[in-house]
Amino acid sequence: MKKFLSVIMSAVLLCGALTACSSAPAAEAEPTPEPAPEVVEGIDINIAGMSGPTSMGLVSMLDKASKGETVNNYNFTLAGAADEITPLLVKGELDIAAVPANLASVLFNNTEGKIQILAVNNLGVLYVVEQGETIKSFADLKGKTIYSTGKGTTPEYALNYLLTQNGVDPAADVTIEWKSEATEIVAVLKQNPDAIAVLPQPFVTVAQTQVEGLNVALSFNDEWNALGNGSSLVTGVIVARKAFVEENPAQVSAFLDEFKASTEFINTNVSEGAALVEAIGIVKAAVAAKAIPNCNIQFMEGAEMKTVVSGYLQTLFDQNPKAVGGAMPTDEFYYSR
Repeated sequence: MKKFLSVIMSAVLLCGALTACSSAPAAEAEPTPEPAPEVVEGIDINIAGMSGPTSMGLVSMLDKASKGETVNNYNFTLAGAADEITPLLVKGELDIAAVPANLASVLFNNTEGKIQILAVNNLGVLYVVEQGETIKSFADLKGKTIYSTGKGTTPEYALNYLLTQNGVDPAADVTIEWKSEATEIVAVLKQNPDAIAVLPQPFVTVAQTQVEGLNVALSFNDEWNALGNGSSLVTGVIVARKAFVEENPAQVSAFLDEFKASTEFINTNVSEGAALVEAIGIVKAAVAAKAIPNCNIQFMEGAEMKTVVSGYLQTLFDQNPKAVGGAMPTDEFYYSR
């Protein structure tokens, strides 16, 4: 009997052990480790911009680069005019540059596609100014003399387009006096209280500190958008040599990330950004602080960039094909990462 009970107890204990084993939680699978982020090896990049709003979006990035806080090292050249930048870019002495949108298209056509656009950095920064309040629309400019800089570039084509769209013939209904520098226009405004001028920011703000009673009559950007033509007034873009982009895709992508952060910084930290604008030699910080909100500093890339730039270039091409280099640029003009 004792032997029988011993056998029964052994069987019960065995079943309990088996049950315990079967109900034990399964061991958790080891988590799959996430791949380590790609480490981009920075390079020296030669970059240039003009002394104005097209360079303002770069200042935070350049400041960080000087402190060793960026992926790439940026060697920056501040130019007085676009024609100082163009030959350096074509010869390969520059890798990236901030230039007028139509000039980017001209370069693409003239170099057989060796220049690409990476991003939009400014929308409209042009304004009609006067010492009074007589100009309420572009139609009111009929019969007037207008002083402007930028013959052959964005100011001329944008002015002609907006005049035409408001029923004013640029060739017959107005007289446009072209000046080489904004300082010449400020001198005219000082001498002639009835003068009407087209100026970009930040030079509008500079002029207002020197010419008493100078008012902004019209914003090119607002007037362009009011036409509802499906395009935007694109003042400045970032371009690069195609060969440089193809040879350094990771570094170009890092540049775009750093430039995007730089534009966001200056738009949200105006006083700090204004100090950097002065440090780089564009205008004094007090002027920059007032001008930055009206400089339409942007960052657009990819499909959005292509939409706004192609629409803008089409309006120029319709006026004068030479304005964009004789032909609308092909899809290869627009870089996408």
